[in-house]
Amino acid sequence: MWEALATVRDLGRLQEIAAVLIRYGFGDIVRRVGLADVLQRAGRLLHWNDAGQMLQMSAPVRVRRAMEELGPTFVKLGQVLATRVDLFAPEWIAEFSELQNAVPALPYEQIRDQLEADLGQTPETAFARLDERPLAAASLAQAHRAWLHDGTPVILKVRRPGIRDVVEADLRLLARLAEIIEARLPDLRRYRPSEVVQQFTQSLRRELDFAAECRNAERIAANFAGHPDVLIPRVHWQWTCESLNVQDFVDGIPGRDLAAVDAAGLDRVALAHTGAGIVLKMALDDGCFHADPHPGNIFYLRDGRIGIIDFGMVGHLSEQRRFQVARLLHGLVAQEPEAVADVLLEWAGGVEIDEARLQQDLGNFVDQYRGVPLKDLRVGLMLGDVTALLRQYGLTLPADLALMIKAFLTLEGMGRQLDPDFDMAGAARPYLERIMRRRYAPRAVLRRSRRSLLGALDLAGDLPRDLRRLLLAARRGRMRLMVDTPALKGFGDQVNRAANRLTMGIVTAALIIGSSIVMNSIGSGAHRGLLVLGVAGFLGAGLCGVWILFSIWRSNRQR
Repeated sequence: MWEALATVRDLGRLQEIAAVLIRYGFGDIVRRVGLADVLQRAGRLLHWNDAGQMLQMSAPVRVRRAMEELGPTFVKLGQVLATRVDLFAPEWIAEFSELQNAVPALPYEQIRDQLEADLGQTPETAFARLDERPLAAASLAQAHRAWLHDGTPVILKVRRPGIRDVVEADLRLLARLAEIIEARLPDLRRYRPSEVVQQFTQSLRRELDFAAECRNAERIAANFAGHPDVLIPRVHWQWTCESLNVQDFVDGIPGRDLAAVDAAGLDRVALAHTGAGIVLKMALDDGCFHADPHPGNIFYLRDGRIGIIDFGMVGHLSEQRRFQVARLLHGLVAQEPEAVADVLLEWAGGVEIDEARLQQDLGNFVDQYRGVPLKDLRVGLMLGDVTALLRQYGLTLPADLALMIKAFLTLEGMGRQLDPDFDMAGAARPYLERIMRRRYAPRAVLRRSRRSLLGALDLAGDLPRDLRRLLLAARRGRMRLMVDTPALKGFGDQVNRAANRLTMGIVTAALIIGSSIVMNSIGSGAHRGLLVLGVAGFLGAGLCGVWILFSIWRSNRQR
């Protein structure tokens, strides 16, 4: 099944992926998905070992380390998987969250030509000064500090030369791997590999486009116009393109350096509430939010503001989604398991489950928070427990909601690091109340009613014409009933193959019996020319037998 991708350009990468998986104790998966077969047919031998030392580690640790070794695409894949709290247990999410972009920086000489092509002029002409020593390096890009001719400090985010070709090759292999996993490894099918790879492909291609990242930054900056507590660096479009991002330098304290926060005399409690307000406004008010607000993307400025960078991963929530989130959180806090179950079933997309049992489990879940003061509720942990229930019932979240829940988990963790008494539920309450008021405001209700009425009128107006077409089709014998039964089709294919083998078996037996009679008649004085006919019959019987054996072997391989 790998033959479509087993071209010269991909074979080397296939071998590298297989070798890393084997080294970390996943040789069985390599065999089951057919990686070993295609590489051995291509003359690329794999050296198998038992990976004894690696097997002493837990599976999440081994997967994380394998992804780190496989490079940028797989590191980014792990970061996307870290958002799928609905698919993976907490120990997996914790390991995926450990994946870091930090890699050795390229020497300035290796990126200078690309930088000059992106700028349309030499870097020395474009900037008054440029620091050739990288300020930071990641899997897709590295950052250099520079100064404009007016003295403004800026950051140049330069995409690594040739990284797009590497990523596209990996994405081809991942897409094929997801298809094969769903076909051959039913025990891994519950992780929705094709859906995850599709989400990842879209996310990574957007992240490779630095101009799109800048557009995201400007959109969110516009949403915060008039909010003095947040700083989103300005984009310098005259030098920004797909592979180069030039923005103002943010001179602040990194989010993970709490000792420096204290040394600067900043108010931790105020920072926690400001940060919560920023993320909640993005997600619940604006519907466009930073989907990766980890401490590396947050800076605390010495005047009390919070700076946010890196908008490569952005989530979007429609008004309907935000209302569903508000209903879910309100149901959790107000001890209403029926409301929570209704929202989860809407998100599940019509998957058949035991609704009564789900409501009972949700009732037991929310009951444990009965009587707990609002300030003591940990919204992030509650959402984490809800997603654990989703995993238990085989339900999955839409990708935008998975991103939002991961952002909320990160936000609450950062908030409690700054302030142990951080009240996420209290911080979220005004935004949730605002969503509910907007939803049931007279103007909003009137707008939805008008939209529904217009839709009903359109349907009623089209009904006579549709009925007339239906009756004409029935009268002319053109009406067809299409019934799609994949299971029945598979059973029919099995019966058809069995009938073909039975027919070939009968033909083989007939050829053997007939040839035996012909050969026997030669010894009783019949014409010697019958010898050729008898031998031909035996040869035909042999070929039919070989075909039957090959057909059985191939069917077993496909199973």
